[in-house]
Amino acid sequence: MKTAVCPGSFDPITVGHLDLAERAAAIFDRVILCVMVNGEKHPMFSLAERLELARAAAAHLPNVEAAACGGLLADFAREHGACALVKGARGGADFDWELQLAQINRDLCPELDTILLPARPEHRHISSTMVREMLRYGQDLRPYIPAGALSALHRIREGKV
Repeated sequence: MKTAVCPGSFDPITVGHLDLAERAAAIFDRVILCVMVNGEKHPMFSLAERLELARAAAAHLPNVEAAACGGLLADFAREHGACALVKGARGGADFDWELQLAQINRDLCPELDTILLPARPEHRHISSTMVREMLRYGQDLRPYIPAGALSALHRIREGKV
């Protein structure tokens, strides 16, 4: 069974993230949406909420699951038997950064490959940062948040989770 990990902070998960998960699910037998804890970031949503959003977004994908990682991504991938990391790149800056991370992860776990999938043109402008800003100002998030995650997001914002 070929397992891939799609890592991210998913604060919150977007339609671009879900597109990557769907594309990875078509290639790999098992895909783990790895909700990362990054001490350098101050997320809007708790780890439990981000996991809930990721699970809700990917509920229609039988071979996709979500799990949290508070340590090194390479260690998480090794512990879960992953052969690849699947990441997205919206442009050249993303590509350059992901290339550096791919080499570091390969140094830490030589059997781990990184696959970079270019973002679809309709998703290139979407980021979690942009979505959080729109959320703060009460904007319609339907074009940016997966449908399953949107209902979970409303429950979270209403304090019902």
